[in-house]
Amino acid sequence: MQLTNKTPARPRLLDVLCLMAFATAAQAETLDFAQAVQRALAQNPDIIVAGAQIDQAQAAVKQSKGARLPKLTASVNVTRTNDALNAFGLKLSQRTATFNDFGAGEFNPANPNVLNVAPYNLNHPDPVNNFNARLEAQLPLYTGGMIEGYNEQAQAYLRAARQGDVLARQKVIFDVLRAYEGVHAARAYEDVAKQGRSAAESFVKTVDNLFRGGVVVKSDLLSAKVHLEDVKVQQAQGENAVQQALDQLHLLLGMPLSEPLDVAGDVEVRPLQGKLADYQAEALKSNPGLAALRNQLDAAQAAVKVARAGKYPQAGLLARFDTNDNTVGFDAHSYTLGGQVSWQLFDGGVTNGAVQRAQASRDELAAKLSQAENGITYQVAEAWRRADEAQRRVAARELAVSQAEEAQRIVEKRYASGVTTITELLGAQAQLDKTRADLVAARYELKVQRANARLAVGRLQPDQL
Repeated sequence: MQLTNKTPARPRLLDVLCLMAFATAAQAETLDFAQAVQRALAQNPDIIVAGAQIDQAQAAVKQSKGARLPKLTASVNVTRTNDALNAFGLKLSQRTATFNDFGAGEFNPANPNVLNVAPYNLNHPDPVNNFNARLEAQLPLYTGGMIEGYNEQAQAYLRAARQGDVLARQKVIFDVLRAYEGVHAARAYEDVAKQGRSAAESFVKTVDNLFRGGVVVKSDLLSAKVHLEDVKVQQAQGENAVQQALDQLHLLLGMPLSEPLDVAGDVEVRPLQGKLADYQAEALKSNPGLAALRNQLDAAQAAVKVARAGKYPQAGLLARFDTNDNTVGFDAHSYTLGGQVSWQLFDGGVTNGAVQRAQASRDELAAKLSQAENGITYQVAEAWRRADEAQRRVAARELAVSQAEEAQRIVEKRYASGVTTITELLGAQAQLDKTRADLVAARYELKVQRANARLAVGRLQPDQL
């Protein structure tokens, strides 16, 4: 009875496991390429960094614009002092100074040395308390180009940051494309391995039947079985490659590896139509990396302007309103209006050194820009040539697969007729498997190189593929 009760439990357990596996597969999120790109752009660290740099540059622009406006400052100061000069000055500010503060009681006209008497109250005043409330406005009129230079520098850095964001986004799109298509390529490899296993299993059956009929020797059967085991290993490698490709896509999308993920249809990357020279010229104008460098060069030129401002006069206006009281209050109102022009005539070469350093930094960026322009021109040409080679390779591999399939069919018939050996049969099948795998690699490489060419030109967007 116990055996009878336990026997049906096994199928039920297997059914539960199958249902769990099916449920897990059904819950896997399937993303098409556009969705994968959108998710990667939303949480990729490089994009977050680029966004933060744009925010910094926008804040710098706001800061530079604010430097043109008046500065309004409110302050409250509390002072207690018995310093003779400050105490007397505070009394004057409070409008409370008296003749006695000058030592008038010690003035004796009858004393012939009266002018030499040091008034005690004036030289040794009692401590004075002062509560000062101040409202002050300052307006720069001319800064030798410093404010304008800072504004130009901030605007250039903002443009550079925005181009850097474009570049970062296109690089993420390129990485997602490689990972996304890597999944499809890995699955194509897996299909090749499955086809090879199916053929190897068929060979084992065929050779086994021939061996049983005394047509072939046992070594042929063993060779066929060894080949089958090798193909099983290749199939396991293909399955692992699929999982590795999905893991790489997980990382790019910022998803936990434990979260189920799948990809939708593959991406068709169209080739760039036209002449290579035209796209090289377009890359020099449109590549976001070059555009960012050019804007950085503009910022460096603005830094030279800022440094040179120290050679010119500075002019500004001031308006101030004060209240002074010996207790907490707002008595004794006063105002001050003024203007100032200053010109530093000699600073020991500090300004000249700053200008030279800014110019050297600008020259360094100019050299980097020239080098980058040559690099982009080469990168476009290299990707263009590699894409052309990959396209030719795909055509050659497709022809090779057709030839290998026909060759394998002929060798299989010859072996069944006893005309050739098992070695030739297995060799033909191995060659067929290799040409199929080579075709998969060529198709993947073609998409990558076409995308690489678009990246170099600055045209890599999901809707431009």
